[in-house]
Amino acid sequence: MEFARVVFSGILFSLVLTVVAAKVKDLPPCNFKAIYNFGDSNSDTGAISAAIFPRQWPNGETFFHKPVGRVCDGRLMIDFIAERLQLPFLSAYLDSIGSSFRQGANFASGGSTIVPQNKTIAESGLSPFALNVQIFQYDQFKARTSDLYKDSKYSCRNHLPRPKDFPKALYVFDIGQNDIAYGLRTVGDAQVLASIPDIISQLAIAVQHLYTQGARAFWIHNTGPIGCLPSTLLSIKNPPPGFLDEHGCVESQNDIAREFNRQLNNRVIKLRAELPQAAITYVDIYAAKYGLISNSKQQGFVDAQKICCGYHKNGIDVGCGGILLLPNGTQISGTACEDPSKYTSWDGVHYTEAANRLIANRLINGSLSDPPIPITHACYRTS
Repeated sequence: MEFARVVFSGILFSLVLTVVAAKVKDLPPCNFKAIYNFGDSNSDTGAISAAIFPRQWPNGETFFHKPVGRVCDGRLMIDFIAERLQLPFLSAYLDSIGSSFRQGANFASGGSTIVPQNKTIAESGLSPFALNVQIFQYDQFKARTSDLYKDSKYSCRNHLPRPKDFPKALYVFDIGQNDIAYGLRTVGDAQVLASIPDIISQLAIAVQHLYTQGARAFWIHNTGPIGCLPSTLLSIKNPPPGFLDEHGCVESQNDIAREFNRQLNNRVIKLRAELPQAAITYVDIYAAKYGLISNSKQQGFVDAQKICCGYHKNGIDVGCGGILLLPNGTQISGTACEDPSKYTSWDGVHYTEAANRLIANRLINGSLSDPPIPITHACYRTS
């Protein structure tokens, strides 16, 4: 009872609180001051658009009504997370125009991997901003903003995070899909499986480093069912029996994703023991996405393998927003479908806002998390 009185008196985040998971929902919500996100294009809110090439129309058409650095018709899962925590959408760290970092920053970059790849973005489609670079960027961001915030003459202090708020933030990870996807394209299943321990180890190193810098609340997504991506299935013709599962997904690729997730979950369990003041939530995004894909029509969507934005007919593929000029002078455009809210897949790799909303709702409420607590209570360490 004394513990409960202390909690309810308002000391919500001076330390991560250890409680029984079943009772967490009865406690007051965490008072998260900011979100710091690390990831790939599933949560990139403008990094690649600012640093390398801008996202094209019709990206952004549904919610923002213009391209805003996201590969989606509208909001991403990280946007719905911010809304649920009553925080503003995250500005990309690399976007210098009109950004405010008072309540967080987004280091996610489209095409990013956990393990750095020795390839250019032109060669591989992978971002130069791998997870270790995103962590370097966070370190620089934290050091420089803290110095500037202490300078009373600096005129933009209200756009900078308060140094005392870094330990009171939620640290989100949504990365790993590109490590698997790139491996499948280049080295094959066996080598991808053999690389998983190193991939997981490098993600754990990032979490440990942030912990040494004062981070305490972590929200870590596993990877999705990569074998269900419509872009994966475009090139598959006449698959042999057993190659696809009952929902049209490549079984072997999903097996690899599930193995990645198994090892990630085991490593998160070890991290909880290694980082005694951290609250670490493992989030099963695979289950949320596969559940949507396997029941897309029952939930009001068209077939999950249909792509809203882009042109994919007669052996011709034009990406979302792209234009292809054929030798006969015909121009083919990668336009969007009439109603993106009826589709789960935006461009064959990324999800629509409608799908992101459904997936985010399942993740945010804690029904697919370990421990099973909502994101609003992710500051509590359970036992």
